[in-house]
Amino acid sequence: MRPMPGTIDTGESPPDRTGPTRGSIAAATRAAPAGPASGGRLDVVDVLRGFALMALFLVHVVESYELFWATERPGLITDIVFALFMGKSFSLLALCFGFSFFILMDRAAQRGQDFTARFAWRLLILEAIGFLHALIYRGDIMQTLAAIGFLLLLFNRIRSNAVLLAGAGFCLIGPSLIVQLVAGALGAGWANAPAQSSVDPGMPVYLSGDLWQVLRVNLWAGQQSKYWFFLEYGRMVQILGLYLLGLVLGRTDFFGDLAKSRGWRRPALLGAALLAVLLFLAREPLREAFSGLGLGLGADRAFWALINLWLDLAGTAFWALLVIALYDGRARWLVRPLAAPGRLTLTYYILQSAIFVPIFYHYGLGKYNDWDAATRLWVALAAIAVQIVVAHWWLARFQYGPIEWVWRALTYLRRDVPFRRRPPAR
Repeated sequence: MRPMPGTIDTGESPPDRTGPTRGSIAAATRAAPAGPASGGRLDVVDVLRGFALMALFLVHVVESYELFWATERPGLITDIVFALFMGKSFSLLALCFGFSFFILMDRAAQRGQDFTARFAWRLLILEAIGFLHALIYRGDIMQTLAAIGFLLLLFNRIRSNAVLLAGAGFCLIGPSLIVQLVAGALGAGWANAPAQSSVDPGMPVYLSGDLWQVLRVNLWAGQQSKYWFFLEYGRMVQILGLYLLGLVLGRTDFFGDLAKSRGWRRPALLGAALLAVLLFLAREPLREAFSGLGLGLGADRAFWALINLWLDLAGTAFWALLVIALYDGRARWLVRPLAAPGRLTLTYYILQSAIFVPIFYHYGLGKYNDWDAATRLWVALAAIAVQIVVAHWWLARFQYGPIEWVWRALTYLRRDVPFRRRPPAR
């Protein structure tokens, strides 16, 4: 099974009952170079989140919301889309989640409030939303992200950014995969057993079952291969590492003052691109060479997963730095439209599944076997264009997406959270 993740966060600040403080004014001033949107949002983060969400959606449609993997038919289009965006878009969204955690906690602290309990409650709400979404599409990752998000409350107590960066680096090198590799090479039975994620009781239902059967299998049986995949291929630890990195980027005001990083971002962008290309070109020869050592099934599987994990992280760094470079230069007009869908991440993520899962699955139109890769690509690109246009139309009239509003209202247990935009004063 391949990963179909997406993480959801809006990064909005808590309701301000006290008016602007010296800290909040300073924060807004620092945000100015990055183009703050209304409400004190950092526009560049919305752009990055919008790019990641649209890239994830492209992957989902090209893979027919997982059904592609039932009878893989590789081709140029699928190979390019998966190589460019699979695993990278998910990582970008996880990074944004960690940053948004910092924003929520920091802005509450500026108001003299402790947001810890409220954020925990917010995660429980996200867990419930993810449960409902997973009934439609088992590839939902909101439940996993919410569960791992509780660890942020603990790591946020560490004041040293150096310690947090060291922790992020440890998580991102793939420690669980390294353990599997060593254990497999030493002949451990658990490491050399067939991957549990390869057992997928859900796929036959998605290919031929009715709606009730899909909902029933997605309650648990269909979810098992997903969770096994996250455990066996190091995704759980990777998510935590990306969270910690996003937290540090928030603390160091990386997104708020892009001018500070211009000196090193360009060589970092080139380095990430070079590393990603080298890993992509070398991974198959490396796989064959490692397999030739005869260390066992478990070691071979872990080594292949490690190479792909590092490739995804290099690709993630490349896309993040490229989008930021475009935003921070004369080409801002190319990426600025993505800020609007970036503010509707939760609503769009769920709406995408609600519309396209029935299009591909048997209980709906069953197009997974009718549309070739080119058709799926064009449908995805057209849908992305529509989503961008609709997002701009919506946000001109409303402050939040509908599900973002519900999440916010439940977070603060208030029904008076403003939804419609007030017309400008004349």
